[in-house]
Amino acid sequence: MQQQKGHPWRLERWVLPQHTDHAGVMWHGSYLAWLEEARVEALRQAGLAYSELSTRGLELPVVGLQIQYRQALLHGDLVQVESRVQPQQGVKLPWSSRFIKSDGSVAAEAQVELVLVDLSAGPDKRRLLRRAPEDLHNAIQRLIEGP
Repeated sequence: MQQQKGHPWRLERWVLPQHTDHAGVMWHGSYLAWLEEARVEALRQAGLAYSELSTRGLELPVVGLQIQYRQALLHGDLVQVESRVQPQQGVKLPWSSRFIKSDGSVAAEAQVELVLVDLSAGPDKRRLLRRAPEDLHNAIQRLIEGP
């Protein structure tokens, strides 16, 4: 996993029955949903709603994902998803996240890589953008600097 740098953005969630498998252990797909929720919320807190990007035909699809599970999250656990935006690497926008239990232990670590795609010309004419529009660039800079 990439070293944690910068100031984290936090999202707090309870592990609910719908997040778990039949044994009460958090299902792996729930981690992905929380990672996306954390990114969307951090972007909103940095002054840009993800829905505004979508309205303009801009999307940030995931092109890389790595999760390392350290210990199980269980139904009833309170969890903080602590995310940090890393500086852009070529066309990739990397995010590092940790799932932290209420006792301070790290349950999982994740690295997500996004790219910026312009769909405004239609779904068959996707364009990979190397430079973010000014408002997205400014929001990303605020995210890198921290809350």
